[in-house]
Amino acid sequence: MRIVFRYFFRGLRLVLAPVMIISEKLSTPKPAVERSAEEQARVDAACKPLSLYQFRTCPFCIKVRKEIARLGLNIELRDTQKNPEHRQALIDGGGRVKVPCLRIDHDDHVEWLYESSDINDWLNKQFGA
Repeated sequence: MRIVFRYFFRGLRLVLAPVMIISEKLSTPKPAVERSAEEQARVDAACKPLSLYQFRTCPFCIKVRKEIARLGLNIELRDTQKNPEHRQALIDGGGRVKVPCLRIDHDDHVEWLYESSDINDWLNKQFGA
């Protein structure tokens, strides 16, 4: 019975994945925050120590990517489903394979922030208007 459920959900993911990707492309907002070139350069520099560990078709990852687009941020995206090195880094650093996860490199330590709502709140506090 377990194998039936596994294949059912794999099939469901195969069908829904293209729909989710197209939906994201059509509904991703334009940057709502307008910055001068100088301000944007400062924001880009502040985003350098950030990286988002994510899956392409994860709905919670899509939520975070839309917020990143809305805020006009340049954050490195690391696909843990397709890249085993990113997956292992997430396990080693964050302790579990759960996405989305925002890696924040501070000067003296690394912070791993899970949960899409927490990530979006943190991004808004740091970069919101």
